[in-house]
Amino acid sequence: MGANISGAVADGDGDGPPSRPRLGDIPESCAALVLAQLDPPEICKLSRLNRSFCGASSADFIWESKLPSNYRFIVEKVLGDTTLLTLQRKELYARLCRPILFDAGTKEIWLDKSTGGVCLSISSKALTITGIDDRRYWSHISTEESRYPTVAYLQQIWWFEVDGELEFQFPAGTYCLFFRLQLGKSSKRLGRRFCNAEHVHGWDIKPARFQLTTSDGQRAVSQCYLDNPGNWVLYHVGDFIVENPNALTKIKFSMTQIDCTHTKGGLCVDTALIYPSSVGKEFRSSCP
Repeated sequence: MGANISGAVADGDGDGPPSRPRLGDIPESCAALVLAQLDPPEICKLSRLNRSFCGASSADFIWESKLPSNYRFIVEKVLGDTTLLTLQRKELYARLCRPILFDAGTKEIWLDKSTGGVCLSISSKALTITGIDDRRYWSHISTEESRYPTVAYLQQIWWFEVDGELEFQFPAGTYCLFFRLQLGKSSKRLGRRFCNAEHVHGWDIKPARFQLTTSDGQRAVSQCYLDNPGNWVLYHVGDFIVENPNALTKIKFSMTQIDCTHTKGGLCVDTALIYPSSVGKEFRSSCP
């Protein structure tokens, strides 16, 4: 009695010891329950373990839980491509992890591969920059060091002000906002990177002021001196918290240096970046 219990089948003619259950004997449904508790990179690693885990790793209920709560808003309202909703959820997750341009190519959205957190970038052309149309002060220069074809380059100005705003349905959580800036204008000569810092001046006299406000009354203010010529630096503007994932949150942010006792110049303005705090904390340690 009990001789037919799974996992206790005798080897050979029945005289040998019973064989032990193997990892490959785990039903696919059980493997899927295990994978559902893991992060996306861990799921992908275990999918190579055996056939059961490979099949289980494509289950829609697993990847539905890894997608951000607002993924339908991203697909339908931001990207305007409802055909993405016909994909398996694993394929949809992979597609959204690749940066996708929107708003006439001036903004970009993607998911952090490890956490599924929503990340956004806003190009210099989507920002309001005082004097941007006056070629005596500003110009858009081509670059290979940005997510976008060009960055805004400041030659010289008295009143420096860059403003931006975004209305978006964020998943609940804490988010960090940064400006990506570089002192100096970089280019390539004979295949080597070169940075021209001849116009860099005025940033060591007074600090730049950063400000962030939200539609629900949050506010953050910080200031620092711009430094490190020839290198792209993420300057932390501030953090904001989203409690209602079903509501639109409007954020306004700015960077100013409006002391008109001196000019400042030689600055490249690339993008404003928004990261979930779990991702943004990696950059904050290197922020001035």
